Amino acid sequence: MDLGASRRGVDMGPYAVRYTDLRERLERMGHEVDDLGNVAVPFREDAERGAQRGARYLGAITSVCRDVANLTRAALELGRFPILLGGDHSLAAGSVAGAAAYHAARNERIGVIWIDAHADLNTPGSSKSGNVHGMPLAHLLGHGDTALATAGGIRPAVKPNNVALVGLRDADDAEREHIGKWKIRALTMRAIDERGVRSVMEEAIAVASDGTAAIWVSFDLDALTPEAAPGVGTAVPGGMTYREAHLAMEMLADTKRVIGIDLVEVNPVLDKFNRTAGIGTDLLLSAMGKQIV
Repeated sequence: MDLGASRRGVDMGPYAVRYTDLRERLERMGHEVDDLGNVAVPFREDAERGAQRGARYLGAITSVCRDVANLTRAALELGRFPILLGGDHSLAAGSVAGAAAYHAARNERIGVIWIDAHADLNTPGSSKSGNVHGMPLAHLLGHGDTALATAGGIRPAVKPNNVALVGLRDADDAEREHIGKWKIRALTMRAIDERGVRSVMEEAIAVASDGTAAIWVSFDLDALTPEAAPGVGTAVPGGMTYREAHLAMEMLADTKRVIGIDLVEVNPVLDKFNRTAGIGTDLLLSAMGKQIV
């Protein structure tokens, strides 16, 4: 899906990641893998009918997110570990919501670690661009459009005290206001520079684990520096290095608490020799338990 972004190309991201032999490499690690294929997404010309002011293609995106939420919940009910390949980050309004609904039915809640250069905390009322990929986390917290905020059937899907933003380095005025108003833990690139990835991830894991049954990880590859990952939807200078991102994923694997992962915003149109998709696969493998020795 690329309906949430103004720049085209991330709809080809899942194919690019599959092309790196993700399935085969997971199987070599001992995992049993089912690839359910792509979730159906309407063409932009058809999605235009669901457009509304302040949020482009919102109706179509909400419909896709409901499907993603149902598929995610169904996978968890089968005891599986969902990996969602993007596509733009708006799909997380479905995946996280589906995981949250699965646990809510068991009187449990989940924490979220959102690894991203951006906060994704705008609403249709605050967004200047109208791009929904800048809004999923706000909707998971229960704000914004009612239909998208209830894509998984519960509202809010997650509590702000169980959300940690990691690698943030590009937030607009509205998002900064929302971070303060909603009391979200924002662990910026300055925190990583000053304290290192280990300390930052320990704090993020503690936030997402506080009173929760599990952790969902939503990883936007623009969290990395553009030199490491050039093929992303919205590149921002000064991100995490390749090795810092690996350490973050290795630490998450060590917790044994992660129940699902989004890997989003791979844009093959802007990539070099499919390098970013390959890095995305490497990071997923680390999150799934691959070790150096």
